[in-house]
Amino acid sequence: MEEYYFYTRGFTVGYDGVPLIRDIRIQLKRGEILTLIGPNGAGKTTILKSIIRQLAPIAGTVYLDGSDISSMSAKELAQKMSIVLTERVRTELMTCEEVVATGRYPYTGAFGVLSEDDRRIVQTSMQQIRILDLAGRDFMKISDGQRQRVMLARAICQEPDILVLDEPTSFLDIRYKLEFLSILQDLSRKQNLTVILSLHELDLAERISDQVACVKGDAIDRFGTPEEIFTDQYIASLYDITEGSYDTQSGSPELRSAHGVPEVFVIAGNGTGTPVYRRLQRQQIPFATGILWENDRDYPAAKALASEVIAVRPFSRIDKSTWDRARNAIDSCREVICTIDPNLPGEFAQELHNLYSYAKGEKNP
Repeated sequence: MEEYYFYTRGFTVGYDGVPLIRDIRIQLKRGEILTLIGPNGAGKTTILKSIIRQLAPIAGTVYLDGSDISSMSAKELAQKMSIVLTERVRTELMTCEEVVATGRYPYTGAFGVLSEDDRRIVQTSMQQIRILDLAGRDFMKISDGQRQRVMLARAICQEPDILVLDEPTSFLDIRYKLEFLSILQDLSRKQNLTVILSLHELDLAERISDQVACVKGDAIDRFGTPEEIFTDQYIASLYDITEGSYDTQSGSPELRSAHGVPEVFVIAGNGTGTPVYRRLQRQQIPFATGILWENDRDYPAAKALASEVIAVRPFSRIDKSTWDRARNAIDSCREVICTIDPNLPGEFAQELHNLYSYAKGEKNP
């Protein structure tokens, strides 16, 4: 295990002596990002709280840089590991800068007096997280998202080797989610910071993680790279998805499709059809669509939402049997919608417009 900076052995967590998740096996190299995913209530937060010693594990050991963390003093652990939890921090008349500065306490003397070097690190941490403009503001009078960023700056100010975060993007809009995770990725790559976090946003977890641990039942159901974890079949199984679907290629969840004989035929491609598919789903109108290449941007939503998808292999020609299927589907529908721009270059786009012309009764393709 010497090559791993963080790893567990026989690690079992739970409450009041009752195991919740058994024999958790995690191993990370320096600078790697691990994300815990899994259903609500699966135990992700319990694992994190046990790693940081907020909860005592039922069995097993967590090793950090070769040392058992249970043997470390609170100060020693704080100099190696920092934490950002979803629990709200209550402060009394503290500015954001003062909150960030508390990250230096593991390094100060008994009176917590900051040195010039400490103050420089506080400023640098706030600059990294882009919150210098919040420095003098009351921590309790800023938004939840701003508070989360302040707490990240505080954690970075601690100069840890490993950072543990529980649902750190919960209070952030999409802009700040991306900024937040980009900062974590930069810290991982440029400062060799090891990161362990939990996320609900599967698309973001797939993009940021080096390793993924899937929590389900009383175990880590799977541990591996995003490429090994994120498949349509496995994610559906992990979350017991029975209503709707999740496409791992696009990172998009879709609601349950409208069942029944198609009433509308959608001629689409290059992502132009997906908004129409979703509108028809909202109206619970069953539809067919095509002709799509199987690598088209519309194909994942079509596969999830359409009653019938007429598709061909990527970049292949449309043969007669496929044309016949499309014409028959059009003939049975009460309406045809075409989202393809007639001025788009390319033979395939022109063939789809020929199909639309057929639908309007102008000519056969």
